[in-house]
Amino acid sequence: MDPSAVSQWQRPRPWYLHACSAPLRVHLLSPRLVCVLPDFTKITATTAVEEGEVTRLALDDKPVAHYSLAPDYTHALDLSSIGTAMQGATTHVPKYRVLTLKPPAPSGRIAVEDLWGVIHALFVLYYEQEQIPTLISTFANAVEIADYLVSSGLARTYPVSPPVAPTKDYDLDAVYYISRAAFWQGAGTTGFHSRPNWLPHPRPVLPEVYTFTRKDNVVAKHPVRPVKPAPGEVLYRRYCSHVGQMLELTHFDLDGVTDLPEHRTADGVSRHLAAFHKWHNDPRINSAWGEAGTVEKHREYIEGQYRDPHAIPAVWSWDGELMGYVEVNYTKEDHVAPYFPDDQPPGNWDRGLHVLVGESKFLGGGRSEIWIRSLTHYLFLNDPRSQRIVGEPAASNGPIQGVVASGGYYTPLIFDFPYKRSRLVLQTREKFFSNLTLR
Repeated sequence: MDPSAVSQWQRPRPWYLHACSAPLRVHLLSPRLVCVLPDFTKITATTAVEEGEVTRLALDDKPVAHYSLAPDYTHALDLSSIGTAMQGATTHVPKYRVLTLKPPAPSGRIAVEDLWGVIHALFVLYYEQEQIPTLISTFANAVEIADYLVSSGLARTYPVSPPVAPTKDYDLDAVYYISRAAFWQGAGTTGFHSRPNWLPHPRPVLPEVYTFTRKDNVVAKHPVRPVKPAPGEVLYRRYCSHVGQMLELTHFDLDGVTDLPEHRTADGVSRHLAAFHKWHNDPRINSAWGEAGTVEKHREYIEGQYRDPHAIPAVWSWDGELMGYVEVNYTKEDHVAPYFPDDQPPGNWDRGLHVLVGESKFLGGGRSEIWIRSLTHYLFLNDPRSQRIVGEPAASNGPIQGVVASGGYYTPLIFDFPYKRSRLVLQTREKFFSNLTLR
């Protein structure tokens, strides 16, 4: 399906529902779009009020599961208290209502790729929950589901004290705590089923073999970096329910090899280059980047990014409409590396980012929080060894300070490049996925 068609889809409606005054009759509300998976499968929810609320989930109109929340049955995963006098008695650890997940028909099954879609929908609906305590025993393939959840790291059962080594002898009546942090790190996708996650073209992790970079402003030993993506390759795709649009990050296509005929300009300039040229000649952008100039100057700029092993140039789009430009890099061999605090040196897999929003229509409306979190999400997914994401905006740039703060970044110091005073901003993997709210 053409990504541009996504904008024609129904926008998501609130997931919460008003109570029904007739509990003995089945009352169905209209299906509501919850989210769109990275493969463009639409997930809808329909709530029925029978003897309590039951929400039915469908993937492209195919019923796959339904669930209900226990009104008075809550669980907390109080890990740090296990084996202490406080086990089971904590009041500060969040307690969540237990969710019973069932097949759409008695003794039914669910494919693991569809289960992943269901979990995706649940973490859109209940995005503030760190865990979703879930019962799965009514599925005919409950053993397969339990093995998938535990083996992939998506879920765990309540630990016993003293601890015992995990086995595949699963208690199907146990509560399985499905982890938000594990889910958004891609657990249960690559290697478990064919449905893609937010990286349409995942690549295996490279071995840690070293090389050197020597430039005018850099001398660094660092791991060999991966081969660049193909021009126009989609690097990241995620439906953002807050605005009801698909956000995509695409490797820069300088020569327009993936352009549709209508995207070509009269002089043959590619869609990406034409947009890049327009944006950098906008006074708003030029005041920050200082790269105004001709098409040829901008072509040479991107060619330089192509040649640089540590950098990847890319463009953002909403529902296929170009929004802005992104550069991501490896920090170890970047010119910002010498400015790190002595007690926080750059790591081998730390990533850096530079972003511009070229289209004014996409400023505001909560979009900056979405794209900064999404870009951070992409970089952490891209290599599981990346522990920090790094930015170095101008210290005087108030708006971008607000953006990075909304993404959970913190500032360890302010420092001086030869050409500007900068704010070093960092986001860590554990902090990002522990506090993450994507939807």
